[in-house]
Amino acid sequence: MDRRHFLIGAGGAALRGRASARVPTPYEWGVSPPRGTREAFVEWMVKNRGEDPNFLGQRWDRLQQLISHQDVWDEADIRAYLMTPREDFVTAENLDRAYEWHHLNIGFGVTITGPHTVARMTNTLGVKRSDKVLEIGTGSGYQSAYLSNLTPNVFSIEIIPPLARRTRELYDRLIADGYSEYRAIRAKNADGYYGWEEFAPFDKVIVTCGIDHIPPPLLQQLTPEGIMVIPVGPPGAQHVIKAVKRRAPDGSVSVVRSDIYGGAIIPFVPFTGAHAS
Repeated sequence: MDRRHFLIGAGGAALRGRASARVPTPYEWGVSPPRGTREAFVEWMVKNRGEDPNFLGQRWDRLQQLISHQDVWDEADIRAYLMTPREDFVTAENLDRAYEWHHLNIGFGVTITGPHTVARMTNTLGVKRSDKVLEIGTGSGYQSAYLSNLTPNVFSIEIIPPLARRTRELYDRLIADGYSEYRAIRAKNADGYYGWEEFAPFDKVIVTCGIDHIPPPLLQQLTPEGIMVIPVGPPGAQHVIKAVKRRAPDGSVSVVRSDIYGGAIIPFVPFTGAHAS
C-alpha cells in the first residue's frame, strides 16, 4: 500500500536484506503473541518468529500509539500489525526509521505509507478470514503482508513493472525464510483501475492512490455489502472514503460513503494508468 504520497527520488532503492534467522515456528492462524507487557511480546516473537528484539520493541511502542490514536481497534488487526515485520519492507537507508509515523521513500517515486494510515485503512475494511481482498498499489509489499495475517486470499496489483518484480522477489525470499503466510499473496503488474476480473468478486478492496472518482470496474468487482477504502478527491486534497456497496431487492446498486478521517485531507499520489491519459 505504497503509492499514495508523491516523492521525487531514485527509482531503485534497494530493500534491506533480512539479517535474522529463519522463522523457527510454523505459522498458525490461532496463535497470537502475548500483549501483557513489552518484554513478554519481544521474548515470544524472538522465540517463535526469529526477529530482531530492537525492531520488535519499536513495533510494540508504535502499537501503543496506534491504539491511543484509534487507528487500530480490532484484535485481529492488532495481531496482524504485530505479526508483520515492517523493517523487512523498507529500504536499507531507512531501516532505522521503519516504525516512524511518516511515509518513507522506497524508490520509483513512491513510498511505504506510515503505520497509522495502513492500520486505520485496513481496520476500516473489517477483513474476515474468509474474505477475498484486492489491493491496488502493491508498492513495498507491506500492506499485502499485513493483509495476509487477516485472510489467506490476498490479491495485489502494481503498475510499475520493476517495483512489481522487486516486491515479488521480496515475498519469495521471505517465504523461503519461513513466512509461509505470504504464500496467500497473488500479485501482478497491471493497471489497477480495471481490477482483477479473473478472481472477482472481492469482499474488500483497498486503493492506495488518489483519484477523483471510484473506478467503475472496482465497484463492479466488489460483492454486495462489500467494502472499499479509497482516497477520493482532486490532486493533493483527497479524503479517505469508506464505500459500502448496497444492492436493493429490485437489483439497483447504491454506494454508502463515509470519511474515515472525519473530513481531514490526506494527500495521496495520483492514480496512474490508461484511464488518466
